[in-house]
Amino acid sequence: MNNPTLKQIASQLGISITTVSKSLKGYSDVSEKTKKAVIDLANQLNYTPNSFAVNLRTKESKTIGLIIPTLVHDFFSSVIDGILEEAEKRDYMVIILQSNEKVELEKKQIDLLLNKRVDGILMSLSNETGDFEHLKTIISHNTPLVLFDKIAKLVNCSKVTINDRKAAYDAVCYLIKKGYKKIAHFRGSYLPQNSIDRFLGYKKALEDNNIIYDPSLVFVCENNMDFEDGYENAIKVVNEHPEIDAIFAVTDLVAIGIIKYLNDVGIPIPKQIAVFGFSNWFMSSVISPKLSTIDQPGFEIGRKSASILFDEINLKKNNLPVVFQSIELGTTIIERQST
Repeated sequence: MNNPTLKQIASQLGISITTVSKSLKGYSDVSEKTKKAVIDLANQLNYTPNSFAVNLRTKESKTIGLIIPTLVHDFFSSVIDGILEEAEKRDYMVIILQSNEKVELEKKQIDLLLNKRVDGILMSLSNETGDFEHLKTIISHNTPLVLFDKIAKLVNCSKVTINDRKAAYDAVCYLIKKGYKKIAHFRGSYLPQNSIDRFLGYKKALEDNNIIYDPSLVFVCENNMDFEDGYENAIKVVNEHPEIDAIFAVTDLVAIGIIKYLNDVGIPIPKQIAVFGFSNWFMSSVISPKLSTIDQPGFEIGRKSASILFDEINLKKNNLPVVFQSIELGTTIIERQST
């Protein structure tokens, strides 16, 4: 049976919907006998209140929306864990949606969440997101928004990130200190801010160490299939630039694709080519050779983003001004066998 409504309970007992509602909420102006009859029937019918109906009275849905580009990333599953931990502390539900790196789907999902009257939205943008009108719709609805990881610098809201440029710079300087000179970069798509920043960090590290930047050593991974992109581009780089001695990859999954190809053709890692990833996935510590990478604190990014969102929801509820925050969390180099 579908969830029974207040109307069905009212008609079965021959009383008004208002009386049913008041009985369930324990109002004192309803007799104990009526209250008992309503509660007994509600239990018998397994009645549960509709939270989206409740929110019209309290102006709260106790629900937030989360839009992420993909669920397969170990990084995003850590982020979700951090968000869920914060939400649980505050008795909030989280609606989790995956944009699949598609901007059109991202727009539909925002509409869906606004229609559901969520109290706030957390988002990491898709690789296709180049204009931000749909994000401004959230703001015009006066719904708190916090962006994390893949953000839009031009959108006026709170943001939680790492310093992608510095992390990439540190990774490439580490490779150079190890004696690697011909370092290729497998970068992400052209739009996402974190992909741009990781590329700029790579380029700056070369320049600061007097290595001439060679654009032909930069390969774009933009099919949203990181492992396959890593594998296919590894074939290209080995054929076109047999002289390269290291590859810095935009994500661990791209790096794992590279390692798979190099292992398949018997190119020794790191003796002939070193490989460096980004994110510190679980997989990076179990493949062979184990992958050197940047540790990106996914759980903490999720926890902090949710914590800021809940603070902004509370400020809004109490008609207090919100000051947007830009939080930058630290990263560390994890050195393993691939370098």
